[in-house]
Amino acid sequence: MIYAGKAITVKEIEGGIAELTFDLQGESVNKFNRMTIQELDQATQALVKAEGVTGLVIRSAKPSFIVGADITEFHEVFGQSEEELVAMNMAVHEIFNRVEDLPYPTVTAINGIALGGGFEICLTTDYRVGSTAARVGLPEVKLGIIPGWGGTVRLPRIIGADNSFEWICASKEKNADAALKEGALDAVVAPEKLDAAAIDLIKEANAGKLNWKVKRQEKLEPLKLNMIESMMSFETAKGFIASQAGPHYPAPIEAIKSIQKGAGEGRAKAQKAEAKGFARMARTPVASSLVGLFLNDQLLKKKSAAYEKDAQPVHKTAVLGAGIMGGGIAYQSAYKGTPIMVKDINEAALQLGLDEAKKLLAKRVERKRMTPEQMADALNSIRPTLSYGDFGDVDLVVEAVVENPKVKGAVLAELEDQVSEDTILTSNTSTISITSLAENLKRPENFCGMHFFNPVHKMPLVEVIRGEKTSEKAIAATVAYAKKMGKTPVVVNDCPGFLVNRILFPYFGGFMSLIEHGADFQRVDKVMEKFGWPMGPAYLLDVVGMDTAEHANNVMAAGFPDRMSREGETALSVMYGAKRLGQKNKLGFYAYEEDRKGRAKKVVDETAYELLKPLIQDTRELTDEAIIERMMIPLCIETVRCLEDGIVETASEADMGLIFGIGFPPFRGGALRYIDSIGLDAFCAMADKHAQELGPLYQPTEKMRAMAAEGKTFF
Repeated sequence: MIYAGKAITVKEIEGGIAELTFDLQGESVNKFNRMTIQELDQATQALVKAEGVTGLVIRSAKPSFIVGADITEFHEVFGQSEEELVAMNMAVHEIFNRVEDLPYPTVTAINGIALGGGFEICLTTDYRVGSTAARVGLPEVKLGIIPGWGGTVRLPRIIGADNSFEWICASKEKNADAALKEGALDAVVAPEKLDAAAIDLIKEANAGKLNWKVKRQEKLEPLKLNMIESMMSFETAKGFIASQAGPHYPAPIEAIKSIQKGAGEGRAKAQKAEAKGFARMARTPVASSLVGLFLNDQLLKKKSAAYEKDAQPVHKTAVLGAGIMGGGIAYQSAYKGTPIMVKDINEAALQLGLDEAKKLLAKRVERKRMTPEQMADALNSIRPTLSYGDFGDVDLVVEAVVENPKVKGAVLAELEDQVSEDTILTSNTSTISITSLAENLKRPENFCGMHFFNPVHKMPLVEVIRGEKTSEKAIAATVAYAKKMGKTPVVVNDCPGFLVNRILFPYFGGFMSLIEHGADFQRVDKVMEKFGWPMGPAYLLDVVGMDTAEHANNVMAAGFPDRMSREGETALSVMYGAKRLGQKNKLGFYAYEEDRKGRAKKVVDETAYELLKPLIQDTRELTDEAIIERMMIPLCIETVRCLEDGIVETASEADMGLIFGIGFPPFRGGALRYIDSIGLDAFCAMADKHAQELGPLYQPTEKMRAMAAEGKTFF
């Protein structure tokens, strides 16, 4: 044995060939945590000293190779100074370079996932052979950083600068065949032949059949680009990537700059340039937010997995109500492999739902994401019906009828008599209390909310709402079904608007008061879109629909009258009263025309301004900063209230609900991480500046003030 640790072992296997095996004890996957890096340092030093070694194979004893760095360590690490981060990365470069400089041929045997640092260690060896199950890539920009352990140095020298831009800036994860085609792998074999293939490469290199020294030397030298080629390649890439990434995500451009700075240099200077670029990105708020999102997402997956473990199976489902939502739910269920019945009271309604599902499936075929045969199978698993005849063996039903408590209550009570005693009933309601809807049910423990967001096929979030009498069995089955549909479920407790809509309507409240103080809704939209929202509040209301928003607003006002009820007309009620419902009837704050692809395109309509004029109480100069504050403060405070009230269990779930449900800017991390970035003390002072004039929506809670006084944060 050349070296033995808790994550790495090195031993001689045959004919002087050494085998370095990653097998992190106590973990299901290999990852580069502090201990693994430390052991790799010791293991490579042992290899340098070992006598009689003629080659090295690097492999994994786990089903994956190395999934990357340990992201749970990132927030602590990224809190260091820029100089400390550069020094840290250069220390890792020294270890990786030690592998690259071994005086004999080296091969990595990639048996599964090798991402980030896990792929960067593969790039140090002379050859890379992958099993057919291998998946490789450098996805660091998804976390707001760039590859820091040689990815921007070695990959361009192996596959070319242009290919590496796509791999790194688009965070592409490549399968074995694609990686082979582009030159990142040297061979692909069946999994059972992987170790033997790696050993054969070492033997062929030692026999002189492969010129491993020339292959290695290419990674140590500058990129083979002349001045014109270099300028054309890098400047064109920067322009294109900047237009794709947008102004809020600097990492992709920084990655290109890192490649460019190192292109004319040898390994040492190129790695120093990369380390500096990494350090700059690691210290940005964007990196902090995106790493936080990754960790939040891991928490959601862990919580969902715990529910799934105990959930009763959901093999057959049904949806009541075949409108756009019902059709979208049917499509999503069938597309993801769970047969579903669609029930409505007339043929025309059923046809509408089926047409919606068919349209969405046809788009997948058109984009070559599904074969016509797969589309046919999915459509055949959607069964329209006008009766409850076959509901006896349904495992779960989603009620998606009109958003009216009396109608929903009657439909649910009728439905309960048609299903088995074990069937889980859910309501796709956006605002109506689950506890109140359960009042007429004989088995309220089998009932919960399952709130999908529109459009169902695009929006990742499903709120699973627990009523007062909802059982854990019902929650577990609903979470499992949502996951099976490819959705991200967040379990919340019952209240008006639940989590997302309860938080969204104070944001709209901020918008209404801006209109009353003379703000141009188009300008507010532009400011908030520049802030990072996918659409501004006026445009969002048009997309939601003024009738839907007016109903939800009334529910919020009744539920939280102290801060969400408003006297007199609002911009929303004026639009609704004028029958300007938004995109659904092509008139809202904007008017809508069809573009060349048949999509709704907003245009300015002066009539909207005329309708809003009577609401304007005064006209004042408002800076962009003031607009942002007046929009964001109510949303953030209501998020805190939801956490304090126990509507949502953790800050992570609250923030992910907003990102997945209403498109909160991901690079800002969510409302609670946004407060943390400002500082609670500074946030409360900012809110107090507006609260006296604008009222309770802008009033921080007592717990917020206490946290601020103690210097606490949500994360």
